[in-house]
Amino acid sequence: MSAPRVSIVVRTKDRPDFLARALSSITGQSFEGWEAIVVNDGGNPEKVAALVAGLPRAADRDRIRVIDHDESRGRWVSANAGVLAAAGEFLVLHDDDDSWHRDFLARAVEYLDARPDRQGVVSRIEIVWEREENGHFVVDEREEFQAQLTAPLLTDTLLFNRFVPIGFLYRRSLHAELGLYDEKLPVVGDWDFNLKVLSRGPLEYLGDQPLAYWHQRRGATGNAANSVAGARSDHAKYDASIRDEALRSWVEENGTGLVLYLTKFIDQRFVDVENGIRAEIVASSFWRRALRRVRRR
Repeated sequence: MSAPRVSIVVRTKDRPDFLARALSSITGQSFEGWEAIVVNDGGNPEKVAALVAGLPRAADRDRIRVIDHDESRGRWVSANAGVLAAAGEFLVLHDDDDSWHRDFLARAVEYLDARPDRQGVVSRIEIVWEREENGHFVVDEREEFQAQLTAPLLTDTLLFNRFVPIGFLYRRSLHAELGLYDEKLPVVGDWDFNLKVLSRGPLEYLGDQPLAYWHQRRGATGNAANSVAGARSDHAKYDASIRDEALRSWVEENGTGLVLYLTKFIDQRFVDVENGIRAEIVASSFWRRALRRVRRR
């Protein structure tokens, strides 16, 4: 087999139904110049091996490697294990519960081949809301994620993550410049990496059609839960941690002057807005009372 152009990293742990769907998503791609590295983060190795061995095409089985961790080491340690084992020019993280349109890789590789100056490309992403029913997950509805955005910009991503790994194909060489995913972060490691990428240069959307599907399940717990919902408190904690670390770096290089000014300025603007709303409420109440008096007379 010729060297793969795309390396797909799949992190999984004891979710055989989801992993089977992910492998179907990968092996169903119209683009065939890929390899997949399945990082089994402390789950049952026999079940993972059986799923790979059960794929119908030998060519697909030969392009998939499995890395078994004896114990769970975390999602970003697992991501980095896959990154370090990758041989492709391009990289993408395919979470075990997500999926792709069959032309995702073909379209993304075509885009990057035509634009050697671009560091990666982001597909429009569709959220697939699903629920468990009789041992299977059925789709309730679909909606486009961040449909209002015209591009995945740094200005927007500073507020919160605007694209998730399933929709982002990027050049593996970025890790040589930016480092690996931060293993200290149990969550939001993708947001942290995306900020570094966008700080280096702009990204574009791969057309208007969603080609990446981010599966979510309301109220799901245990292995079926998404990290966004299942570890919501961790997301808030490490979001704040990333911001604080970035602020310390800024202060160390530039001093506290600007941030001290902005902190007070923004706080005062909120006070002004709050006072304005209160004044409007008081004025409105006065005129309502006056109108009631006139009507009674």
